[in-house]
Amino acid sequence: MITVLSPVEVRRAYYHCDPCGEGVIPKDDALDIVDTGFSPGVRRMMGQVGGKEAFDDGQKDLEILAGIRVTTKAVERISESIGKQIEQNNQKDQRQILSGNVVPFSIKGVPKMYIAIDGTGVPVVKRETKGRRGKEGDAKTREAKLGCVFTQTTVDEAGYPVRDEDSTTYVGSIEKAEVFGGRIYAEAVRRGVARAEKVIILGDGAKWIWGIADEQFHGAIQIVDLYHAREHLAKVAKLRYGATSKKCHEWLWARRKELDAGDVQTIIAALNRLQLKNKAVLKEIKTEMAYFKHNAKRMRYAEFRGQGLFVGSGVVEAGCKTIVGQRLKLSGMHWTVRGANAIIALRCCQMSNRWEEFWESRATG
Repeated sequence: MITVLSPVEVRRAYYHCDPCGEGVIPKDDALDIVDTGFSPGVRRMMGQVGGKEAFDDGQKDLEILAGIRVTTKAVERISESIGKQIEQNNQKDQRQILSGNVVPFSIKGVPKMYIAIDGTGVPVVKRETKGRRGKEGDAKTREAKLGCVFTQTTVDEAGYPVRDEDSTTYVGSIEKAEVFGGRIYAEAVRRGVARAEKVIILGDGAKWIWGIADEQFHGAIQIVDLYHAREHLAKVAKLRYGATSKKCHEWLWARRKELDAGDVQTIIAALNRLQLKNKAVLKEIKTEMAYFKHNAKRMRYAEFRGQGLFVGSGVVEAGCKTIVGQRLKLSGMHWTVRGANAIIALRCCQMSNRWEEFWESRATG
């Protein structure tokens, strides 16, 4: 067996039951080495590097930094196994939370709790996209849904909100929206959403996000990310006037001021006034108009800022980049859904500062 210090030989008794034909090795359970040749300490190190970098790089770092020689495949197998264990724990906790049998993690009330939700594509092997269409032909990715929960207690001297330090936790998976809704709701309950004075949902214009908000967080304040809304206005300006024209910048500047003020009806009126002969461009602009009409109540930015609230979903977007992008979207990577979900669970655990908690639960469980 490979341990943190050196390879060791482990001798243990094997007990066989003739009537049932089963055998047991009690020492394997006691040492936590069932079906593995690696000690818990080595597996912890393998999971640490496997969650943060490509498996091949992790294998090299283990040898260079700790003198532990393992194969790349072993790092992959152990990392995914740990991620699977974390996800099993998550599912167990979720069932208990949703059944009302678990006391929320936070017993203190918070002024403002945010639930931010986003999605990002994960490159997968071909069989995982069978029958799925992408933007250009057959799909090459599957959408990983990511959510984060964080709190806010104060604003700065200028009145802008300040996220509470170390308050952000993450959940994520490649799964249907209705399943993910239960996942993010359970995390919010665990974090004490019932004791929050205000609950705020942040996201882009994706309909599945607001479906979750309506179903799982009824009565919460819903805010569409301001910067996504600005991008929609920029798209219209470029379509109508051309990206480099003076008129494009003038039109966009006027609309952005209206958007910052939360005056969406004036923006819709301005979109209505645009005269176009190109039917394809006109169709796109009508799509953008529908976007603003549908999300008007979520774009009351002056009102939201007056309450000292965040109006951007940058926290979860950064999470998509660090948790998913920097680990699962590197050059040449193609995942199975099962493997991707295991690593997403592992990385969410690490980024939520629950890595130590996971290993402590193994030691005491």
